[in-house]
Amino acid sequence: MDLLYDRLAADLREHIEQGVYGAGERLPGVRVLSRTRGVSVATVLAAYRRLEADALIEARARSGYYVSARPAARVPAPARSAPAAQPSPVTGQELVLSLVKASNDPAVVQFGAAVPDPSFLPVRAVERALARAARQHRNRAAAYEFPPGLPELRRQIARRMSAYGCAVGADDVVITNGCQEALVLALRAVTRPGDVVAIESPTFYGLLQALDSLQLEALEIPTDPVDGLSLEALQLALDRWPVRACIATPNFSNPLGYCMSEARKRRLLTLLGARGVPLIEDDIYGDLGFGPRRPPPCLALSAGTGAEVLYCASFSKTLSPGLRVGWLVPGGHQARVEYLKYVLNMASPTVPQLALADVLHSGGYERHLRAVRGDYARAVGRMIEAVTRHFPAGTRITQPAGGFVIWVELAPRVDSLKLAKLARAEGVSIAPGPIFSATQKYRNFMRLSCACRWDGRVEAAVGRLARLLDAAAG
Repeated sequence: MDLLYDRLAADLREHIEQGVYGAGERLPGVRVLSRTRGVSVATVLAAYRRLEADALIEARARSGYYVSARPAARVPAPARSAPAAQPSPVTGQELVLSLVKASNDPAVVQFGAAVPDPSFLPVRAVERALARAARQHRNRAAAYEFPPGLPELRRQIARRMSAYGCAVGADDVVITNGCQEALVLALRAVTRPGDVVAIESPTFYGLLQALDSLQLEALEIPTDPVDGLSLEALQLALDRWPVRACIATPNFSNPLGYCMSEARKRRLLTLLGARGVPLIEDDIYGDLGFGPRRPPPCLALSAGTGAEVLYCASFSKTLSPGLRVGWLVPGGHQARVEYLKYVLNMASPTVPQLALADVLHSGGYERHLRAVRGDYARAVGRMIEAVTRHFPAGTRITQPAGGFVIWVELAPRVDSLKLAKLARAEGVSIAPGPIFSATQKYRNFMRLSCACRWDGRVEAAVGRLARLLDAAAG
């Protein structure tokens, strides 16, 4: 005979699957459900624990139980990539500038640049923090905050990183102008022009531009949408080529959205440590996972592996892209990075640093993350559902575990560069697949940003993309 809590758990499971309680939404309180269902508090708690064990819901301290944030649609994912197994210079990145310019055009539906709509950001909280910083720190706000950056902000960052397992102090952190500058500084610290750098494939196009500007060669490593960077392929590449550094985004990569397991992260670190190849870790999406627990970065797992990790991140995807505040933990390259930062632009702006130190100190950042993770999960689920409904059968879509972008594989005959041009003429921006490869692979792929305010205009834009596929074929 089924136990009472089993029947209650089954009822709640059905409600979740039917969408009565959506991803990220709060379930009824324990005492409320006890009263309305006529069962004991212990029965409700047992039912919630059963659903929690099945990863359907998650408990949040002093807040209650919430439906786990996860995309609702289940569609086939693209296969593991198969890039050329040799280093190459970066080509074909000219389209990127027009893509990012389109993100500032209010007449264009923005699926291209991975810039969250303001509705996903704590705009007012940041605005108030900026005003307080300018008012309360007038003298400091008018002065340079030379590298490594504002002490208060570096302390807050170090505390957060310590909470998810990184042995980092304030003096180990260098404030940068976003994650892009952190990546460039890390690359400049460990490479020289002509060096070979191993990268995921597909990878973030901003990284390709950084490699190009530094005259580095990219060695694209096959990458799986679920498991991430192929460690077997990376090992073969290290055996064959003089790889000087490896760059990876193990937590919710852009554009695939995968999250590498802790076991695979440790294998990656051990492999690189044995070869003396530093890992430049891009963790910009690390705080935006859909699950109940933040996955640890590689830096937190590196002890005992012999690996050197240069950790890069920013608040651009979580708090404010416009403030351009990121950071780098360069390890043994601290002095070199601080010098390079000073030579590059002397210092990052002071007022944004003061403001974000205030937001972190007040606890506002954690409160925002608790809410926005569910918002992003629902946004990703909506986009996957819309693409599945409008696009032809056979379209393959990634199932990201965090972040807010999806990678879409179209029919082989579709040219996403042509599709991007046709779509732009109709007021829709997409990111075509070739800009995510050093050698312009992924012609029949595209990346879509899901962090948009969903309305009829956005839904219609997905339909327009579907109708343009035939014209983009061949």
